[in-house]
Amino acid sequence: MEIYPHNEPAQVEAQPATEEELNWKRFILDLVQTLGLAIVLFVGINFISARVRVDGTSMVPTLQDGEFVFVSKLSYRWSEITRGDIIVFHFPRNPEEDLIKRVIGLPGDRVEIRNGQVFVNGQPLNEPYIAEAPNYAAEWQVEPQTLFVLGDNRNNSSDSHSWGLLPIEKIVGKAIFIYWPPKFWKMIQHTNVFAAP
Repeated sequence: MEIYPHNEPAQVEAQPATEEELNWKRFILDLVQTLGLAIVLFVGINFISARVRVDGTSMVPTLQDGEFVFVSKLSYRWSEITRGDIIVFHFPRNPEEDLIKRVIGLPGDRVEIRNGQVFVNGQPLNEPYIAEAPNYAAEWQVEPQTLFVLGDNRNNSSDSHSWGLLPIEKIVGKAIFIYWPPKFWKMIQHTNVFAAP
């Protein structure tokens, strides 16, 4: 009777990774890192800012239809809202819609419009930025935690004169600069509209 030697399992030597395999692994690692960084930057930028397209002529001549505006969501964490600021907010009557207007009245202010002039607490405002004088008249008392906002194109703007006071909680942020189209790139002037002496 013949006895055959027990077959030993074959020994396979690990082959070193080829340069091509290493290049593919490096490429995939770089791609994952780049995508991860892009996601972190995207989330971070959206947390601190918004990009808004001006739709319509309610802020003419300060802002034109079709311009894109960079909005800081953090501005009012470190500073107070001031009269003359241009802000973006969720429209109280339709939270899906964002509007951009100028702050005219702060909490506690009395705003009156008469004879084409805006008065705050009995003092006329100096407003060189408006398209034309308002052709309406009324008076409002600005309640706590609300603002009175108007478009610079006073007679062609859906704003506080037509739909009421803006709850401060609806603010998205402060408009900082126009970034598109490039030829109109500029910082937005938040004109001091404090009542004239």
